[in-house]
Amino acid sequence: MPIMDHAVALVQSYLTDDPIDGSALVKRVMRPSDGAYVLFEGIVRNHHEGKAVESIFYDAYRPMAEKEIAKIVGEVQSAYADVALAVVHRLGHLVVGDTSIAIVTASPHRAEAFAACRTMIDRIKETVPIWKKERGPGGEEWVGWQGKC
Repeated sequence: MPIMDHAVALVQSYLTDDPIDGSALVKRVMRPSDGAYVLFEGIVRNHHEGKAVESIFYDAYRPMAEKEIAKIVGEVQSAYADVALAVVHRLGHLVVGDTSIAIVTASPHRAEAFAACRTMIDRIKETVPIWKKERGPGGEEWVGWQGKC
């Protein structure tokens, strides 16, 4: 009888309902060969297009969002072979000052880390099915989807 390997595959989740710890993400990504890292954190701000914002609710079609982020991660890792990276996007109710997304890219040299990080956030905002509803003194409004349907 053959010996079976009982290794458990780790499933990477890019979405969370919990607060994001950017420092922990950096520690997870950094390697001894890295000379630079970039930590990008998207933060809920108190305004958008001239309107006051008190909080944001992020929602997603989770299976598709996870799949799309994984695809982007793979593409960025292929384009920037020396870059290690991690990304996590928070869902649910967030208030001003909360981190909504964190991306860490690390590499032996800064140029690649900056470029990979910029590519990650731009691609995520363009293609991942994550929506936000902003709440302010005037009520609630879904934003960011206009013109994408």
